[in-house]
Amino acid sequence: MGQAGTAEAAVRYLRPAGPVAALPRPELRCVREDERAPVDQREFRRVLGNFATGVTVVTAPAADGEDSPAGFACQSFSSLSLDPPLVAFMVGRTSTTWPRIARSGVCCINVLSAGQGELCRAFAVSGADKFAGVAYDAAPVSGSPRLADTLAWIDCTIHAVHTGGDHLIVVGRVNALGTGDEDTAPLLFHRGRFGLPST
Repeated sequence: MGQAGTAEAAVRYLRPAGPVAALPRPELRCVREDERAPVDQREFRRVLGNFATGVTVVTAPAADGEDSPAGFACQSFSSLSLDPPLVAFMVGRTSTTWPRIARSGVCCINVLSAGQGELCRAFAVSGADKFAGVAYDAAPVSGSPRLADTLAWIDCTIHAVHTGGDHLIVVGRVNALGTGDEDTAPLLFHRGRFGLPST
């Protein structure tokens, strides 16, 4: 049957016979003291920082009454589902950029290449004109900024938003996607800095 045939059979087997009922929306509330895990936040960051990730910039077109598009740097990104095609990213609940993206209802995830560390830093700053001097065109479906020279881009509609502690888990339904120069290395984030330590 081969690997592709086996995967296809597994998808058919796991596909629900009818519509899947949505889970109830989580209650929005503060975390109580008795729910807090006995883990020091600095230790949490230090240990989890050992997991190397890629880096993205999530963008959205300017909404009505706004002068510029919206965008923020994001390392918490993942593919989620093949059927339907879904991706997910996490954003802090205190983000001032996320409400602008949420209002637009669409976004483009731009996967950064190894040479785009400064671009990432520009999009990590709050309150600045993040698109000043940045080359981009419009993603084909949403019109969100598709940044130049990235490894890949994923054009999405916001599909769902879930709470996750001090972050939101945003699910995007993929409408279009593509790659740039596939011979270029990705921008990696590891232990609080770009790139992996040399061996």
